Amino acid sequence: MSLRALITGVAGFAGGHLVEHLGKATDWEIWGNVRDATDLQYVVSGVRAVVADLRATQVAVDLIEQCRPDLVFHLAAQPFVPQSWVDPWDTFETNLRSQVNLFNALLRIGASTRVLVIGSNEEYGSVRPDQLPLREDSPLRPDSPYGVSKVAQDFMGLQYYLSHQLPVVRVRPFNHIGPRQSDKFVASAFARQVALIEAGLIAPVLKVGNLSAQRDFTDVRDMVRAYRLAVAQGEPGEVYNLGSGTPRSVQHLLDVLLGLSRAAIRVEIDPERLRPSDAPISYCDASKFNARTGWAPEIPFQRTLQDVLDDWRNRVKDRS
Repeated sequence: MSLRALITGVAGFAGGHLVEHLGKATDWEIWGNVRDATDLQYVVSGVRAVVADLRATQVAVDLIEQCRPDLVFHLAAQPFVPQSWVDPWDTFETNLRSQVNLFNALLRIGASTRVLVIGSNEEYGSVRPDQLPLREDSPLRPDSPYGVSKVAQDFMGLQYYLSHQLPVVRVRPFNHIGPRQSDKFVASAFARQVALIEAGLIAPVLKVGNLSAQRDFTDVRDMVRAYRLAVAQGEPGEVYNLGSGTPRSVQHLLDVLLGLSRAAIRVEIDPERLRPSDAPISYCDASKFNARTGWAPEIPFQRTLQDVLDDWRNRVKDRS
């Protein structure tokens, strides 16, 4: 009998790519939840989707009793760092209460379900150059409300493993990008503007924020492959960095996209796109996870950006 996997936040960016990957790589029965019925339109095919707001205790219990999963990929979260500055409590409530309710629902039915908790590179926060590349034992100094919420999710996963023997595996993925990502995130934001400029729908001026920041970018399709390996092969109670290990500046990302563009584009700094805090450089050492599973990113950076841009070209064409 095949395993049953539950993906929380299945309508999200990573959730959709994870469904597609699991459909190709496994024979698992895939379930997923969305918070609102309006999100059902964003669920890719191949998943049994249930409307369930995990912030409500009984709703979480009902979902787990209905699904009774063997594996849980806990992706549901408020994922946007700048939004956490606007409304910190909404980020805390969404990211922490949902996970508490999920864990307690699993304990209630006596499940030995393996759970993957998705942390973030934002847990490391303010990083000194002498601490790079970041290892799992590097200091956690989150410098955003979002980062604080992810540290709490991470350590809650450890606590439920230690206190209740719930087999939780934790990961700290670094920046992942790819087709279908929201334009709230840098690669998609730039690609959307390029596509609109190429279509003649906006002036040939691309608005940007901090271009000097260097980040560890990985294709989302490589990242969801790591999620599958983590939940299947990761050691319960352990935490793993996931990333390329290669820092790339936002300026470099922009230059690649401009090089792929068919238009002449001028770049302009937009103060609204600057964050209250922004670490100059962040990248990881993912050797612990590589040693455990053999995983490493496979998709070249330029191909990722080509796919992101082509995705936005199609979106713009469909709307015009």
